[in-house]
Amino acid sequence: MATEMQKRLQETIKDFSLPTFEEIPTVGLYLEQTSNFINSYLEELLGTKLTPSMISNYVKKNLIARPEKKLYSREQLAYLFFIALAKTVLPLDDLKLLVKVQQESYATEVAYRYFCEELKQTLTAVFEHKALELTTADQPEQKIMLSNIIITVAHKIYLEKYFAVLQAK
Repeated sequence: MATEMQKRLQETIKDFSLPTFEEIPTVGLYLEQTSNFINSYLEELLGTKLTPSMISNYVKKNLIARPEKKLYSREQLAYLFFIALAKTVLPLDDLKLLVKVQQESYATEVAYRYFCEELKQTLTAVFEHKALELTTADQPEQKIMLSNIIITVAHKIYLEKYFAVLQAK
């Protein structure tokens, strides 16, 4: 039987999901539109906003490619979802290395799809206090690393939501 605290915590992620790759706009978005689009999915989960200056900083640090004609593409938006979540647990230099490894290993669409599926499953398991199934056998090192990042992000989000509920009491 779930306690009242568990129910409140589960409610915070009940409707959470990232857009599928196909749901990310194919037309380019300007910087402010990009920020708003990302925040429409992540702000409630993270409790913070991805600002236009943060996005510009990621471009300067070569985490994502420069926008073409000031427009951010579907692929850049997919990267920004990953960066916005992973930066909560990793320094930008490590993220830059991870992006490079991903680009050498998988197409952006494939990597993003895996990231979304893994994030949803992991958040659900963490918030429902279910055992995480770590299927590292026969998995490429890149997937194992991504899985560990997602697990860390999910636990960090859980703890932040837990403490927010406690403080609200």
